[in-house]
Amino acid sequence: MGWITERFEQFGTRQAAVGQTGSQHAGDEAASGVTYAELAARIARWRAALDRWGIVPGERVGLVADYHIDAVALLMALIEAGCIVAPLSEDDRTLFDERLTTTSATRMIAVAASGPIAPETTRCVTLSAPGEPHPLLAPLVEAGRAGFVIFTSGSTGKGKAVLLDFERITRKYRDRVRHAFRTLLFLKLDHIGGINTLFAVLLNGGTIVTCASRNARDICACIAAHAVELLPTTPSFLTMLLMSRVYLEHDLSSLRTITYGTEVMPASTLASLHQVFPDVTLKQTYGLSELGILSTRSKDSSSPWLKLGGAGFEVQVRDGVLWIRSEQAMLGYLNAPSPFDADGWYDTGDRVETDGEYYRILGRDSEVINVAGEKVFPAEIESFLLTLDNVRDVIVRRKRSPVVGQMIWAEFVLERDEDPAEFRRRITSQCVAQLSPYKVPGHITIAERDSLVGSRFKKIRKEAAATPAMAASGDPQSPQPSET
Repeated sequence: MGWITERFEQFGTRQAAVGQTGSQHAGDEAASGVTYAELAARIARWRAALDRWGIVPGERVGLVADYHIDAVALLMALIEAGCIVAPLSEDDRTLFDERLTTTSATRMIAVAASGPIAPETTRCVTLSAPGEPHPLLAPLVEAGRAGFVIFTSGSTGKGKAVLLDFERITRKYRDRVRHAFRTLLFLKLDHIGGINTLFAVLLNGGTIVTCASRNARDICACIAAHAVELLPTTPSFLTMLLMSRVYLEHDLSSLRTITYGTEVMPASTLASLHQVFPDVTLKQTYGLSELGILSTRSKDSSSPWLKLGGAGFEVQVRDGVLWIRSEQAMLGYLNAPSPFDADGWYDTGDRVETDGEYYRILGRDSEVINVAGEKVFPAEIESFLLTLDNVRDVIVRRKRSPVVGQMIWAEFVLERDEDPAEFRRRITSQCVAQLSPYKVPGHITIAERDSLVGSRFKKIRKEAAATPAMAASGDPQSPQPSET
């Protein structure tokens, strides 16, 4: 941590953070932001608080916080103290007990969602009987080395507890300072993409921009107010942004780059983004909690093809699936067996196509829908359905079918009210006219909620069991959508 403190002191009066949650108090300070010198002072203040609370190296700490400059300072203080931090989101409160137990947490610190944030107003709870730490934790605990436990989203199953070594994941920033943009922190602290973005900006002397909301209108207002240059986000959020058209209400001319990852980008969304933001570089990113974030280079802003790799990463394709070996790899799972093979390679589960040095991500193996022997990737069907009238968003999942094994289920959020039966007939007719028969959804529903994404702005694709109604609509040659 010593080199990080030295670097913050070197950055001195550079602006470290600005935004709605970029400073401790509202008003002028929020507008002017916080310098690196001030950030260093806040880290020292939190470090003193950790000493008063009796926190020692090797402790496992559950940290409930969203982006705020004092929450960032607290996180850095915990790292400096040699703690293993498990970032937790309020959206997953029902999972706190399970996750704290998995981490063998000794403490939990919850940062207030609003109001002044300071050591004096923050409660540190000592957890009783945390249990013997997982064997993978032992080397970090004994050496007092900082680390993270990141829980994967579990979009197709139960989330895994990924153990990361702080020194290993930040080693790439140590040797030199790279250029850093004025970056809006969108992906949360409990997400590997959020952690990576935070360190990439701060350890290179950039400015983090924070927003109290992830609503599309508020994000656009924040970009305009603070001249954001880089927006790292998800395809699902970008789809919502385009459908809402709120980007027309704000001056987003400061944007230089939009990066997207965590899920497959629908081709129709990418094409629309390129048209709406012709002067903005659209860059696909790729990374996993288990491996870190790889360097990528897209063919161009409108292309789903990208180069993958960079220093410390090796990439290969086995039977159409992407495998990666990484120097930044996790130490292991705390709640599952090791997924690495004998040579340290990791099966990403991502189906890919290759074109020379370029790869195109088709989708997760676990998400593929097998309709009577034909394989269907959800993103491909979603890309088409998003172009149809009165579709604000859609998610494609698989459902078990007694007729064809699996069928395609398309769940929609509509732009405006429409008779459900008429909507299903219209959508089916358009699909039959333009898609191969096995790609036509056999089950169409209209969502009762406004959003189809989880708290990480990523679609959740868990399979559902067959129903009698579905059985009647399971023939891919003559799809008849079941009742909503």
